[in-house]
Amino acid sequence: MHIHVNGKALDVAAVTLAALLRELEYEDGTVATALNRSFVRRCDRGETPLKEGDAVEILAPRQGG
Repeated sequence: MHIHVNGKALDVAAVTLAALLRELEYEDGTVATALNRSFVRRCDRGETPLKEGDAVEILAPRQGG
């Protein structure tokens, strides 16, 4: 399936947001996710389907000052 992740076009096998995080090796990290500009809670990722052309944002927290 062809989707965009953080603005980059990717071909992925994942069919849910949780599966995408596993496929991209983010599953153990603390990240925020959005699908087509809508925030997706961690508890909802396993039930959030992906479809052709979706735009996913994966954001990791940063420290700084």
